[in-house]
Amino acid sequence: MTVTLDKTAASTQRMTARTKKLLTLKNLHIAGVAALGVICVYLLVRMGFAWQAAKSQDAGALAQQTAAMHSAETAAKPLAGLDEKLKQATLDADQFYSHRLPFSYSEVAGELGVLSKKQNVKLTRGQYAEAPVLAGGIGPLTEVRMDASLTGDYRSLVLFINGLERDKMFFLIRGVSLTGQQSGAVGVRMGLTTYLRAPIGTEGVAKQGDEAATDGSDAAPAGGGAR
Repeated sequence: MTVTLDKTAASTQRMTARTKKLLTLKNLHIAGVAALGVICVYLLVRMGFAWQAAKSQDAGALAQQTAAMHSAETAAKPLAGLDEKLKQATLDADQFYSHRLPFSYSEVAGELGVLSKKQNVKLTRGQYAEAPVLAGGIGPLTEVRMDASLTGDYRSLVLFINGLERDKMFFLIRGVSLTGQQSGAVGVRMGLTTYLRAPIGTEGVAKQGDEAATDGSDAAPAGGGAR
């Protein structure tokens, strides 16, 4: 019994001595460095996962921003040089107004007479009706609707219609209907529309002369005085 206790005490002393040797300051430093290394590796792994996640999110956000930028650039393209486009559109509208729109009924009747004579078409009847439609810009416009009866051969009527569409004076053909045919001559009824503008410069003097001449004739248009 005494021998066993001595052996146990000796074994305990040896373990204590070995533990003391292991728990030296150097060994504690080594253990601390190892623990710090493990912690650093763990943190580096976590940082790697976090960086990959952030990179993926940044790539998605960058793709969205890039798509939004391209969409904004596409939407802005039609607005590029808008001021110059508006100026040019205004100039084009002014030129159309002054060069292609008549200012009096006599201009309209004269142009129709020239076209019908050129294509050997007989203009037998013309009725006019007017209605103010547009104000502003250079001046107000008056819509003039005409119903004309024409007689001539088929080819001449086709050339006359083509001439109306290409004429320097603006004519809008509302409709064409066949009214009859006899001895090679074709009768056609045609609806036309144009717009009278306000006189520019000395045109007002010519317009007054036209009104005076019209007042003394039987050719006054229905629905209003001559313009």
